Amino acid sequence: MADINIGVAKEKVEAKGFLDLEVDPQLDLFNEIEKMKKEKNAIVLAHYYQEADIQDVADYIGDSLGLAQKAEKTDADIIVFAGVHFMAETAKILNPHKKVLLPDLKAGCSLADSAPPAAFKKFKEQHPDHLVISYINCTADIKALSDIICTSSNAKQIVESLPPDQKIIFAPDKNLGSYLVKKTGRDMVLWDGACMVHEIFSLEKIMKLKVRHPEAKIIAHPECEEHVLKVADYIGSTTGLLKFSQEDPAKEFIVVTETGILHQMQKSSPDKTFIPAPPDNGCACNDCPHMKLNTLEKLYLCMKYELPEIKMDETLRQAARKPIDRMLEISARYGL
Repeated sequence: MADINIGVAKEKVEAKGFLDLEVDPQLDLFNEIEKMKKEKNAIVLAHYYQEADIQDVADYIGDSLGLAQKAEKTDADIIVFAGVHFMAETAKILNPHKKVLLPDLKAGCSLADSAPPAAFKKFKEQHPDHLVISYINCTADIKALSDIICTSSNAKQIVESLPPDQKIIFAPDKNLGSYLVKKTGRDMVLWDGACMVHEIFSLEKIMKLKVRHPEAKIIAHPECEEHVLKVADYIGSTTGLLKFSQEDPAKEFIVVTETGILHQMQKSSPDKTFIPAPPDNGCACNDCPHMKLNTLEKLYLCMKYELPEIKMDETLRQAARKPIDRMLEISARYGL
């Protein structure tokens, strides 16, 4: 019966997005995952926005730049990507001969979805003398239409690495793009895309929190809207926010990004208080519904049966790799 269930689950992976199988509640999943890492020469890469259990079992936890760099350098045979679809795609682009697994194929990204390839291609054609810098939070199709990829960790340096007279399209995040225009003074053409998580923060609620915690520092991700960034004491990538929280003497922080990062902040600074910034809805938290589709159970099943696997057309992969390579070259030049 078990074999029949596994066969049916495998057949339904594409439709469901994950292996829909029962996991024995008595199993020590942390131990089982560690054993499979050794047996299969597998590495688990996790984004800071994953649930705490997944972060605790990961071999490497990072933001998009760190994860891309780690994926490029790993000698593992299997890369298990605990993140969202575009991140696993990026790992596959960099590792065509390795098996790349994603616990749930439906773990998408609202920002990546905000740039449909056909519409973006037309937009690009309307600006033929512009070079395209795309934020890594985009699909392989958008990467293939880009000249350079960036992350929030290296975006400023990448923009500034280009000649001052070079015309630029920045996609898909208009909030990060607007922030970069202010930081660099470059007049870029922005694609109208955004992250559903970072657009939902309530400035009014953040300021009420600040009244209750007057000594707290507000730290925010540049994907947030401009009116939120204006009140921030520090703006930075996920890794930047973590580092700032570790090094700054403040004892309280209002954190304006996805709540997953609070796990690492609390682990590295147990004597400090981290308060998730409230969104403009009825929820008390601010979780990315896509990131949180991955669970420890799905990660275990994914490793055990080596499904779901990321597959990619080779022509698309080669086209998408060129702008990522340019990003990695520029990042290395700046010591990022």
